[in-house]
Amino acid sequence: MARRVLITGGAGFIGSHVADLLLSAGCAVRVLDNLSAQVHPEGRIPDYLNPDLELIVGDVRDRAAVDKALRGVDAVIHLAAAVGVGQSMYEIARYTDVNEVGTAVLLEALATSPVERLVCASSMSIYGEGLAQRRDGTLVMPDERSTAQLRSGQWELVDSDGENLAPLPTPETKPPSLSSVYALNKYSQERLCLILGRAYGIPTVALRFFNVYGPRQALSNPYTGVLAIFAARLLNGQSPLVFEDGQQRRDFVHVSDVAQACLLAMTSETAAGQVFNIGSGQSRTIVSIAGDLARVMGRPDIAPNVTGKYRAGDIRHCFADIGRSKAELGFRPSVDFDEGLVELAEWLAGQQANDGVEAATRELERRGLVA
Repeated sequence: MARRVLITGGAGFIGSHVADLLLSAGCAVRVLDNLSAQVHPEGRIPDYLNPDLELIVGDVRDRAAVDKALRGVDAVIHLAAAVGVGQSMYEIARYTDVNEVGTAVLLEALATSPVERLVCASSMSIYGEGLAQRRDGTLVMPDERSTAQLRSGQWELVDSDGENLAPLPTPETKPPSLSSVYALNKYSQERLCLILGRAYGIPTVALRFFNVYGPRQALSNPYTGVLAIFAARLLNGQSPLVFEDGQQRRDFVHVSDVAQACLLAMTSETAAGQVFNIGSGQSRTIVSIAGDLARVMGRPDIAPNVTGKYRAGDIRHCFADIGRSKAELGFRPSVDFDEGLVELAEWLAGQQANDGVEAATRELERRGLVA
């Protein structure tokens, strides 16, 4: 086990849970985080941040801050990123700067100060559409849906004969299909880390996170995880906005399971050089989770608003095949979705949220990214 671990982006939702787990395992934890106002209102240090960790307020793009953060550490868990598909489609330079240049700066520093292990947060977004099959059982790697198809409200994936494709769990072997700037950024982060890790002898693992949920999500960030966005709406007595017909399927994994995956990736002797899906292995429709969340928050009277609109960069179905993660990492998701939702609702009961969803949607519409 590494004695001292640096977590970039460690003051955020996932990073803070990883920090708690590592501290409980006896590690010393240092966090490098720029306390971005979009995630941390007014750049405040969040109340939930563990007082036993060492916080360096700085940007992963700042070589001096990175060098300072790396002094004396044995392992790095790289979570720092600008997150969100929609915003990435118009804040192109910022997303590329934070996600790709920030990773490059970190790796240049690691080239001169190698560590025992590097764990990089990648994303299910790199898959684009998930694996699917035709009616005869033939496996298909679906193409992106065309603009003409989306504008006509034909949401489902179809084959060349116009027959609907059935979604399947997506394994790590599915080639990337990069349908948003964010997806491109995350694939670049993943590849940069694996390439430079191999070149400089730093054992490196990339974890492709699916839809992570749980306490501490950034409720006032309208580009964050879908459950947090829905929660912000419900806390303000508003209907969750659901795009397309709401039948898109996703994989929701609890943040404590994701933290456990980070610990496993940091300690596994056989994981180096590999990528792993980190999800629950189950799929749910977006409209169903909007209803489930309203119920556990005590607002079953607020039905989701299914808009019948699409956003550029969105995909139809993607959920995880976690067979490799189970076999090679020993990863076992332990939080039942319904239990995790109840825990989330209990945390939400004490929260306030600035609901920026409608303003964010108007901005996307103004730019022609919602239709």
